[in-house]
Amino acid sequence: MAVASTSLASQMSGPKSATSISCPQFSGLRKSFSKLDNSVSFSTSQAFFQNVDSHLRLSSDRKGCRAVVAMAGSGKFFVGGNWKCNGTKDSISKLVSDLNNAQLESDVDVVVAPPFLYIDQVKNSLTDRIEVSAQNCWTGKGGAFTGEISIEQVKDLGCKWVILGHSERRHVIGENDEFIGKKAAYALSQGVGVIACIGELLQEREAGKTFDVCFQQLKAFAGRYAIPSWDNVVIAYEPVWAIGTGKVASPEQAQEVHVAVRDWLTKNVSADVASKTRIIYGGSVNGSNSSDLAKKEDIDGFLVGGASLKGPEFATIVNSVTAKKVAA
Repeated sequence: MAVASTSLASQMSGPKSATSISCPQFSGLRKSFSKLDNSVSFSTSQAFFQNVDSHLRLSSDRKGCRAVVAMAGSGKFFVGGNWKCNGTKDSISKLVSDLNNAQLESDVDVVVAPPFLYIDQVKNSLTDRIEVSAQNCWTGKGGAFTGEISIEQVKDLGCKWVILGHSERRHVIGENDEFIGKKAAYALSQGVGVIACIGELLQEREAGKTFDVCFQQLKAFAGRYAIPSWDNVVIAYEPVWAIGTGKVASPEQAQEVHVAVRDWLTKNVSADVASKTRIIYGGSVNGSNSSDLAKKEDIDGFLVGGASLKGPEFATIVNSVTAKKVAA
C-alpha cells in the first residue's frame, strides 16, 4: 500500500505566513488532498509521519484561536478501552484485578467495554472508578430480534456508555450511517452515553476524502435521527488504516482531523456543542505514543483497542493526561 509524501494541510492553497493567519479554515481543504504516491511503500510511513509537522502547525499550535489551551473539549480527558471480542472468564478476572490495582489520574473519565457476555462479571468486580460500556446495541426496544441486545438491557447491567459506529461494525458487519444514527438517537434518549466512532479507510485517505468521509459519518448523528442532546456524546476519530495495524496516525495528522471535526460541529450543530464535545483518538494507541498524542489541544483522550487488554499499559495511557497538563 502507498502513503502520501505530504500532509493534508500542506495542500492548502497559497503559502501564508504564521502572522497572517488568525485561525485555521477548512472550507476548501477537503477537496485539495494530494493523491498518494504509488511509488512510496507503506513501510515508509514513519518518515511520512515525521515530515508533516511543519505543515500542520496552523491547526495545532495556534493557541490564540481557542480560549481553552490544555484541552479544546471542556469536559474531562476521556479514555475508553474497547476489549472487542476478546477474553475468557479467567483472563478478564486478571485484567479487572490489574485495573483495580492501577494508580489512575483522578481527572480522567475512564471507561471499559467488555464483550456482552462478561459485562455483568466486570460490573460486579471492577472498581467504581472505572465505568462500563457496551460495544453495541439495537436501534430500539427489545423484542423479536434474535442475537441483539437492547439499550434497556445494557442499562439493566449498569452500563453508562455504548460504542456505536466502530469501523468493524461498518466495514465487517455492514452497518450504514443511517442505522448507526438511529441507534445513537435511541441510546441517548434512554440516558446512555454514546462513543460515536468515525474514520476513513486507507483508500479514502489516499483519494483525499478524509474530511468528506468523517463529515458524512457525523451527519448520521445530526441528521434524520438527530440525537436529542450532545451532552453525553464523545466522538472517537479512528482512521481505519491505523486500527490494529500498528500504523498510528502522527499527533499532527490526528490533531488536523480533530480540528476539522470541531469546526464541522460549530458550523452544523452549534459553537457550544463544538466547545463542549470531547473528540478522542483511536487507532493503535499504546503506552509509548499516547503522551505525544495527548499533547495536542484538540485530542481530548483515546479509544484504545489491543492495549486496553493489558492493565498496566492501559493505566499508562490513562495517565498520559499529565502530558497534556505539561503542554498547557
